[in-house]
Amino acid sequence: MSGEPRGLVLCIWFAACCAAIPLVVCLASSPAYALSEIKREELPPTVTQPADDDMSPPGSTVPMPNPVGQPAAPGESEPDSPADGGVTRPRVDPDTPLPEVVYDLGKLPEPVRRMHDLIVEACKGGDIEKLRPLIGTGGSMTQISLTDIDGDVIAFLKGLSGDPDGQEILAILEEVLNAGYVHLDAGKPEELYVWPYFFAMPLDKLDAKQRVELFKIVTAGDFDDMKQFGAYIFYRVGITPTGQWTFFVAGD
Repeated sequence: MSGEPRGLVLCIWFAACCAAIPLVVCLASSPAYALSEIKREELPPTVTQPADDDMSPPGSTVPMPNPVGQPAAPGESEPDSPADGGVTRPRVDPDTPLPEVVYDLGKLPEPVRRMHDLIVEACKGGDIEKLRPLIGTGGSMTQISLTDIDGDVIAFLKGLSGDPDGQEILAILEEVLNAGYVHLDAGKPEELYVWPYFFAMPLDKLDAKQRVELFKIVTAGDFDDMKQFGAYIFYRVGITPTGQWTFFVAGD
């Protein structure tokens, strides 16, 4: 009599194993996903726009402050230059020599170095409110958008960030200021120190080392979009020789 229950148990065990085999095979044959890919799919889009108007590259979490335009087609007129004389527009002229790329912060005038270091220190601290006194107010306020903004400047910056506290935008700002810089219009009223140097470099002239530096700031998809546009159009920072932080913008 004791052999019958034992045989029944063995039959049940064998049937259960057979039923589990297809499940194991199915799981083993499923493709593996990188953690970054899984996270990217789970993240909600930062900005919802019609497909025709969305110029942000796939996977981008920080939107441009305004849509990126395209170069004018032959026969079409270029848009009017902004009131600042084009300071915040990509400064790329294929007919002029390449600007000197500088990494040594010791070559900066003291007011420029001080403002650079204050911004970086604020970014490292993780509190976006620390940028408020550096941005300033009134006519000397740092430009943070190519269009007019409504409301509080820090709230606007938080809105650009992929997280509610603005720490992603702080990370981008710090990374931009860690790149090499260019000294533009030396001796002229519009003289400026600009980070990153890609702002004033033709993208097709970047060497392999410089492209690695660029990919610390943007993705390969961003780079392809910018090559089609013809210039670096992600975030950049400008500081005057007197140490005024003039802009932190992206777009064209």
